[in-house]
Amino acid sequence: MRVAVDAMGGDFAPGAIVAGALEAARTLKGLSALILVGDEAAIRRELDGKGPVPPVIQVRHASEVVGMEESPATAIRRKKDSSINRSVDMVKHGEADAVFSAGNTGAAVASTTLKLRTLEGVVRPAIATVIPTPVKPFVMIDSGANTDSSPAMLAQFAVMGSVYSREIIGRKEPKVGLLSIGGEDSKGNESTKEAFKILEKAPLHFHGNVESSDIYNGVVDVVVCDGFVGNVVLKTSESVARTISRWIREECSKNPVRMLGALLARGAFGSIRKRSDPATYGGAPLLGVGGTCLIGHGSSSPRAVCNGIRVAAESVSHHINQMIVDGIRNLGN
Repeated sequence: MRVAVDAMGGDFAPGAIVAGALEAARTLKGLSALILVGDEAAIRRELDGKGPVPPVIQVRHASEVVGMEESPATAIRRKKDSSINRSVDMVKHGEADAVFSAGNTGAAVASTTLKLRTLEGVVRPAIATVIPTPVKPFVMIDSGANTDSSPAMLAQFAVMGSVYSREIIGRKEPKVGLLSIGGEDSKGNESTKEAFKILEKAPLHFHGNVESSDIYNGVVDVVVCDGFVGNVVLKTSESVARTISRWIREECSKNPVRMLGALLARGAFGSIRKRSDPATYGGAPLLGVGGTCLIGHGSSSPRAVCNGIRVAAESVSHHINQMIVDGIRNLGN
């Protein structure tokens, strides 16, 4: 398995990216090549002093970097030699089986879609994000690739998310829910109501509509929505989690009794942090493109990078793309 890694993408690149790639090279089986793409001198500096470099680690120079705040379309057109463009090029030309990037999400989506095109029958690709809950993690799709989605696209997202949930998350028969403003099939906007009609006839385990208040209760394994709604849900969830964490720290530090209680509960807090750590899932796949692309969070830690590489490799070995193509075909029958 060969994975191209955008070594310059992310808030802590190239340090965290190189560290994560080294961890993957040393712990994951089945990797024949991990190609670090980016400023070769900077990558080599990060590799120095980290012990023996595993033979699967390779370095491919790219002279440009797409910044986190740059316009994706402009950057992809003008920065032909950027690390993300060169990483995707390797998949396109058969030099790598998958790509991982924690850089500019829009640039990763644009480059991958432009260069690898979409799979047979797929209208538009979608980002699938695994979100932890107290019950079980669920897949939310789309999480930001498409701000507007037709009913047909939403139905295809359901197929993609179901395949990913089954093959990577391990749900034997993923239960699919359509995010709406009410559980009844009559609730929602015109797009969700039409998508409901398609999905209730689809060869999927379709639960029906789910409200935002239900998605963290383990009601479904896959939550389907357009990228605008999905991205708002995702970022709001992250913000709420940070706010609650801050409140807990502030309240626990107000007097010695609370500080002692917090100290005694330190193990519980650590368990919660571990269960909710997105680094466990490595990143979000861009499903529906003619290749495998994992998009990591901008603040990805070395552990997140390692897991992102692992999931990218698993997606290839599980033949996710062929299953998506087959599922899309069945959707039209």
